[in-house]
Amino acid sequence: MLDIALLPGEYAVCRLAAGSTLPYALSSGLGCADVVTVSWTADGISVICPTERAPAQAVVETVWRCLRVVSPVDAVGTGTLAALVDPLTEARVSVVTFSTFDTDYLLVPAVRLTEGTAALERAGHRVLG
Repeated sequence: MLDIALLPGEYAVCRLAAGSTLPYALSSGLGCADVVTVSWTADGISVICPTERAPAQAVVETVWRCLRVVSPVDAVGTGTLAALVDPLTEARVSVVTFSTFDTDYLLVPAVRLTEGTAALERAGHRVLG
């Protein structure tokens, strides 16, 4: 069983063209609850951020809700994401995941949040918030 926190606000999944400069707003004035992640590839830059921080020049897929695994995830542990993604897949809820050094995050469409959290709870996880 994992404890999962529902973060406040809505999130956006964004794509910037390769070689773009990241807007200053993505790194300035982050609150303690805000999460921003950036991935660079030869094909482009992917950004996940609170909706209000979405870069104006980005292709934006909005209205996701962000869930964070509360307890630190052991870097060598296996199966944490699968234990979360599998119940969402079975409930036919889309999911975007990313990990940091300390923990794992999942985004589910805001319109499917109720179904997503119910699927996680049926799988034995506890959703907080």
